[in-house]
Amino acid sequence: MRLVQLTVPTGKRQTILEMLDDRGIDYVVTDEESSRDYTAVVYFPLPAAAVEPILDEVHEAGIDEDAYTVVVDAETVVSRRFAELKAEYEESDVDSDRISRQELQAEADELTPTFEIFATMTIISAVVATAGLLLDSPAVVVGSMVIAPLIGPALGASVGSVIDDEELFRESVTYQAVGIVLAIAAAAVFAWTVKTTNIVPPGLDIAAVDEISERLSPDLLSLVIALGAGVAGIVSIATGISVALVGVMIAAALIPPAAAAGVAIAWGQPSAAIGSTVLVLVNVLSVNLAGLLTLWYVGYRPDNLFALSETESRVRRRVIGLVVIVLIFAVFLGAITYYSWEAGNFEKDARQEVELTLEEEYEQFQLLSLEVVMNDEYPFRGPERVVVTIGVPPGESDPDLANVIHERVNRHADEPVAVEVRYVQVVER
Repeated sequence: MRLVQLTVPTGKRQTILEMLDDRGIDYVVTDEESSRDYTAVVYFPLPAAAVEPILDEVHEAGIDEDAYTVVVDAETVVSRRFAELKAEYEESDVDSDRISRQELQAEADELTPTFEIFATMTIISAVVATAGLLLDSPAVVVGSMVIAPLIGPALGASVGSVIDDEELFRESVTYQAVGIVLAIAAAAVFAWTVKTTNIVPPGLDIAAVDEISERLSPDLLSLVIALGAGVAGIVSIATGISVALVGVMIAAALIPPAAAAGVAIAWGQPSAAIGSTVLVLVNVLSVNLAGLLTLWYVGYRPDNLFALSETESRVRRRVIGLVVIVLIFAVFLGAITYYSWEAGNFEKDARQEVELTLEEEYEQFQLLSLEVVMNDEYPFRGPERVVVTIGVPPGESDPDLANVIHERVNRHADEPVAVEVRYVQVVER
């Protein structure tokens, strides 16, 4: 439920009151004495679904957007006429859970902080995420998402597009672009400082850190996070539900990959930063695409009917452009996914070959572990070496076993893979 406070310009008082009477809307009128060009202030309650159509009718009656209009939440309205009005709009095609276009625009503006605050919080979030990645601490990484101020710009671009607010659209796009650059740069500077001051162990292999490695070689499943975050964000803002948790989800799609890219740059591995940078870009675009499609599907349109055709054409062009770019990036992520799938199959085949070799020719030996070491050719990594650890009785080993395993394992490799066999004496009592 909403309570609308509307200032009525001189000469429009009777028109507005007649329109409210015709609609069966209860109202209270107070005289305006501020010696401006307004004669009265009208207060009237509305169901949430009725705010947008009623305000549109008010504007059509001669109240322009410069008039002083306030829409606030109302906890309780006790009125028979209000109950009838609510039933009328609940039975119509208007979604009763959807907030008005005017409230949507105000909410999008409110979610976007000033540039100074946005830049500061983005840098802090990226630094915290970088620390969490280097510590291999999921809890710290999640904490960085909570403070990231990304939901406003991420959703503002979609809102600005569908309601024909180009200023909001341009501001949101600028914030997103600057935010990506700031996050990666802040992460790179912080990671380089940590590395040069030996806060982390010298010679740290970032590929061995799980929180980092999974973002250096992303796969197609990463798109699900971004698309889900975009839809959830728009649904939350459009229905007036708290967007705090959705903001964390959007930050999860952007901040950790940006921090991983910064870490890779600081470690002097720019090729390793390619995958995570692409992940950041595709996630940003996917959030915008999902938000744009959801808003248009829900039914948000510009208030000016003459701008509807132009806005629809603009939204269509942006959707097509986003879809094309996201598909290009999806092909890139698909290639990474394919290489990861190939590596997984290779490890499975290699293990089977070693087990069969021992079973057929070396029954006294037992396989203790098998590890496939990947190369550093990011983001399309492949197997470089297979390390096999075999348990043997004291004093026994077979130099030819390495050759046999090497030959059988390489049957499943596209390129030659080195094989390292380690013998561990096993004593049973």
